[in-house]
Parts: sequence; structure tokens; C-alpha cells
Amino acid sequence: MNYLRLFVGESAWVQLDANQTRARPITLYDGPIESVLDENLGLLEAPARLYGQVWTGGPQVVIRYYAAHPLKGGDQVPICAVARLGLGQLRKRPESKPGTAILDSPRAGVYIVNEFR
Repeated sequence: MNYLRLFVGESAWVQLDANQTRARPITLYDGPIESVLDENLGLLEAPARLYGQVWTGGPQVVIRYYAAHPLKGGDQVPICAVARLGLGQLRKRPESKPGTAILDSPRAGVYIVNEFR
């Protein structure tokens, strides 16, 4: 990740689901996700795509990103990042059904981490 100038703690805003940009609320499902960078993250220029996995089993959504793909050319590259929002903003709405998460915000911060916990 040093090659991409991505260091632990760096962050940027991301549209959580490329298929639901700017929608409110959004519904996420367990499984793969494609997100869109709203701003540059290291050498990854917006609107690069981030690919990861969503888990909706707990009170908050967990999103981990494993790969990024620049849109201005280049190959897909591995990354280690998570989606985060303070103040419980990735908390699911109570009407969320099993395997889904209804969220008020279509955006979150994406943070570079050194490993998944």
C-alpha cells in the first residue's frame, strides 16, 4: 500500500453503493459491494471504485474493502480499508430485515487499516 501512498489512518469520503449514489435511505445486502470514491485517497483518484464485502448481522453494518480499481487506467490493486462513520451512523434502521441494512446515509468515510479485526 506504500506504493499507492496509502498509509494507516488515511481517509476519504465514499459513496457506499455505486448503484445507489446519493439515494436516501439506502439498502445494503450481505455480500459483495462496489463503492465509489468521492475524493482522492493517496494515488487513487476519485471516482475510483472500491470492492469489498458487507456484513449486516450486527447492529451496525461492517464493510471491508479488499481491492481498488482506478478509472483512468491501471490494474485493480489490493487494499486494506474499512467504512466508518462516527456517532453510530452506520447503524441499521430497526425495520431492516435479516441479511439487509437500511442506512440513512449513502456516504461514509473509508479508512486505510493495517489489518481487519
